[in-house]
Amino acid sequence: MITPAFELTQDPDFLTVKIRVPYARASEFDIYFEGEDFKFYAKPYFLRLTLPGRIVEDGREKASYNTDEGTFTIQLPKEVPGQYFEGLDMLTSLLAPKKSRSAKPLVEEMDAAASAELCEENEEEFDWEMEQIPYEESPPPLQHPYGFGNLRSGVFQRLQDELSDVIDIKDPDQTPAEERRRRRLAAEAAKFEPDHYLADFFEDEAIKHLLKYKPWWIDAHRKMTALQGGSHQEHDSPAFVVFSEAEREQMRKFTNKSFLLDKRSRRHVYLGLIDILLAYCYETRVNEGDKNVESSWNIRKLSATLCWLESFSSIHDVLVSFGRRVLCYPLFRHFELVTRALSDTVMILQLGKAAVLKSLLDIHKIFMESDPAYILNDLFITDYCIWIQKVKSKKLAALCESLQKTTLSKSHMGLELEELEAAAVLVQEEEKALKAAGTVSKQQLLCSESETSDSEESSSTSSSETEGSDSDEQESSTSEDGEINSLQGTLQEERTAPLIGCNGLRQGADTWAMQVGRGKSKVPLQSTAPPGKLIEELEMQIQSAMRLSEQPEGLATAGCISQEQEGNPVPEPDRFSEDAAGKGNFLEVSPKPNPLLFLCSTNED
Repeated sequence: MITPAFELTQDPDFLTVKIRVPYARASEFDIYFEGEDFKFYAKPYFLRLTLPGRIVEDGREKASYNTDEGTFTIQLPKEVPGQYFEGLDMLTSLLAPKKSRSAKPLVEEMDAAASAELCEENEEEFDWEMEQIPYEESPPPLQHPYGFGNLRSGVFQRLQDELSDVIDIKDPDQTPAEERRRRRLAAEAAKFEPDHYLADFFEDEAIKHLLKYKPWWIDAHRKMTALQGGSHQEHDSPAFVVFSEAEREQMRKFTNKSFLLDKRSRRHVYLGLIDILLAYCYETRVNEGDKNVESSWNIRKLSATLCWLESFSSIHDVLVSFGRRVLCYPLFRHFELVTRALSDTVMILQLGKAAVLKSLLDIHKIFMESDPAYILNDLFITDYCIWIQKVKSKKLAALCESLQKTTLSKSHMGLELEELEAAAVLVQEEEKALKAAGTVSKQQLLCSESETSDSEESSSTSSSETEGSDSDEQESSTSEDGEINSLQGTLQEERTAPLIGCNGLRQGADTWAMQVGRGKSKVPLQSTAPPGKLIEELEMQIQSAMRLSEQPEGLATAGCISQEQEGNPVPEPDRFSEDAAGKGNFLEVSPKPNPLLFLCSTNED
């Protein structure tokens, strides 16, 4: 038999059941309903439902068949008009068989007489030749269970290959809960990176963008609040949370079963549900509702229930564990994401079982598409999807109120977040102060440089003017001094440095007069030569004249003749005469200028 796809809706007077049977014969079908039971049969489909409220057959029931869609629509009157049937979206719980309403105890103690008669009837001869097997002490059962309600154990002994890819705890079957918690805290402390945290704390543009995202439960919660006027009723409405056809198919595939949970196990289950929902809310927000290859890793890594098989004892422990893991493992590590995931989880719980189930179905689908994470569906998520459909709404409301009352701060993380932030803020302020001081000093330096350049320009201008006036005065004084010095030097030369001719006679004022008479003035010639150089030349000429005077007459005469020939290359009549005795005479005074003076004047020029 095939269980068909179905959907239940309601209004104040009727419960409507819509069943899709595309391959059935519309002429051959049976419907039975009474009280909380509903049964439908149309070969090859069979549907049996246990309703959350009572219905009655009073002639108002209706049934119709749509041939195009292949669907039956059946309207069933409510026994109590206006009654709200809770959990019509919990398809798995609706498919569960009706429980036995017998008050008879499942185990009864029989009286002694009946027990003796039964023993006599069943008494048989004892076989003394039976085979005997030596007693072997069996290993003690595993003392460290895990999974939903701590009902599973020994799973990872058979799945060692997938163990490291799914959970962080090694050998969970032999590790007690206290040791798991201790190892988890040590791993989180070792994984925490202050630099990463501070980077997200100061550069929070991406974080602010993620905080503005509105997941699907935001709109549903707003509708519920607007409809109920801010007061949350005990039931949830299908209008707030709607399941897709794929989600309905998921619920139909679940095998309905019951869970025997004691008080302690139920507490662990509720706290584990909060932990899983927190991780789901974080993953949905940071990926903005899109699923990727990291979605499975995010959910199982942030939930210590899934990653470390943790069993929590309080809501505060759940929040601290989730907060620490958010600040240690994912890409975005900001405390605002922790608090926002907490508020998102509160909204989902306020929306009721439908929103919680929708979230769990989404997680189930994510893990089913991830190769190693499917084990967590078998250990936790599938059982949560079945169990939540049977939970009373009052329990979820009480859990939501307790979650709202629990406070969480950065000091609870145990990672010295406030100290890190304070130190980073101080460093940032110091850097700003240093930067501001550097800017001020740079501005002052630029101002001083500009003032210096202005003063230098003004000083250079004044100095250039001063230098120009000084140079003019110096040039004028120098020219005047040069003229005076040249005149004085000429007179001094004529007075103190008599020139000796080839005949050894001094030439004095007559030579000067002769040269002046010929129109030759030494003033312009002497003014162009420095006095020191003129003195040196005069000294050299005096020394040469003295040497000539000391030489023999013939040599002196020859020297004079040679110098005269060098100075006057044109041959002239020989003015040197010898007497018959071969003795030489002195040279006669010639009206021509002295060659020595000519040479001296030439050198001066």
